[in-house]
Amino acid sequence: MNRMTCTIKNAVFIFIFSYLSIQLAVASDLPSGINKVAIQNALPDFTRLFKEASPAVVNISSLAKPSSRSNAYGLGSEQLPEIFRRYFGIPYPDQPSSQDPKPLSLGSGFIISPDGYILTNSHVVDGADEIIVKLSNRRELPAKIIGLDKRSDLALLKIDTKEKLPVVKLGDSSSVKPGQWVAAIGSPFDFEYSITKGIVSALNRSLPGDAYVPFIQTDVPINSGNSGSPLFNMNGEVIGITSKILSQSGGFIGLSFAIPIDHAMWAVKQIKKTGHVTRGWLGVAVQEVDRDLAESFGLKTPTGALINLVIPGAPADKAKLHPGDIIVKFDKHPIYDSEALPMNVGTMIPGTKANIEYMRNGKLLSTTIVVGQLPDKLGQVNERVGRMESRQNRLGIQVKALNNNYRNKLNLDDAVTGMVVINADSNTARSFGLRQGDVITDINKEHVGTVEAFNEVVKKLPTQRSISMRVIRDGQPGYITFRLTN
Repeated sequence: MNRMTCTIKNAVFIFIFSYLSIQLAVASDLPSGINKVAIQNALPDFTRLFKEASPAVVNISSLAKPSSRSNAYGLGSEQLPEIFRRYFGIPYPDQPSSQDPKPLSLGSGFIISPDGYILTNSHVVDGADEIIVKLSNRRELPAKIIGLDKRSDLALLKIDTKEKLPVVKLGDSSSVKPGQWVAAIGSPFDFEYSITKGIVSALNRSLPGDAYVPFIQTDVPINSGNSGSPLFNMNGEVIGITSKILSQSGGFIGLSFAIPIDHAMWAVKQIKKTGHVTRGWLGVAVQEVDRDLAESFGLKTPTGALINLVIPGAPADKAKLHPGDIIVKFDKHPIYDSEALPMNVGTMIPGTKANIEYMRNGKLLSTTIVVGQLPDKLGQVNERVGRMESRQNRLGIQVKALNNNYRNKLNLDDAVTGMVVINADSNTARSFGLRQGDVITDINKEHVGTVEAFNEVVKKLPTQRSISMRVIRDGQPGYITFRLTN
């Protein structure tokens, strides 16, 4: 009886063990009976990539004289914190200083042609009096800057040598997909020829101040000194240039960004020819269309780039585009979000004609626009004024037409018509996010250039649906949405 019980127990144990093994194998999408060797063989191996690609990767040292260093930091020597003095070897004001160049920054780069052209980030070499490139054979050579493009953080360098230099293989960043393995080779903290790996996390990322670059987001560890290093795919081809990380601490936390190589080489072609990069420009400011804005503008889905500002005299103004228009297609490229518009416009040659499709008052319209050239610095947008005052209304605010006094206080020019909010203390106004000093130019797609027009529009506002309002705050225009219950 005991022997039979043991036999049954063993059979049950074997059955359960076999069943769980099969389930685990199925769940992991691996064949049953897989071993450790098979698992290891399934993981990517970067040894060949490193051996073949690393000779074309370089270490870059940017040097600056003491006076140049002070300008580069934006501080005088006496203002620099202790940590900067120690790290960069900057003397105190009462100490004698050597005029020998000192390190300004350390970074990485890679050779793109046998005659010595090198790509890196502009922030690695900007402000340098001297640039030293260290090759894989330990040889050090001076480099000169052929051109910088600060908007995309690119720099093209050139070294002169009679030896034939190793070069990287350039890939196609347009074929990159999220989830692919990638690796970077650079000099983090001056540890030369370090390789780090990860995957592509997302594509076409727009970062603050870099609206014209469709960054590749990865989780490849990037640290100080990695800037300008090449990002490789598993074929050993460069598909990006590491440029930025997002971090509150300053250290890597899993978010790194690379400039797509297609975009970089587009810039390189211009730099070689003219020494700088020219971009297309429409002369508009745009914002994202969220669900509430989509409803208020009569869209079925949140899509497109909502124009909240048109610069007078700019290409968009000449094409009769208005604030409140929503661009949904530019030059045959669908515009699903506001980030896509500057990326597509920026690569257009100034003077080129492009077709734009946009939504206005619920209707799909189209126009042809002549793309302008993006100015180095955009001046202030002109705006204008009105005169009277209104009492508190359904919005719970009191407004007054702009006059010279308000225009000076709000730092506005003289081409916008609208209402300045002079009282927004009610619960209704606070729930909308309005505050004193806001300038309202449009409500529910209607312009409010006078107090009479404002009062008339507010009277007929619908209830229980999303309503849009164009507001200028601190000189920056944008759309907000709200709902009225009565």
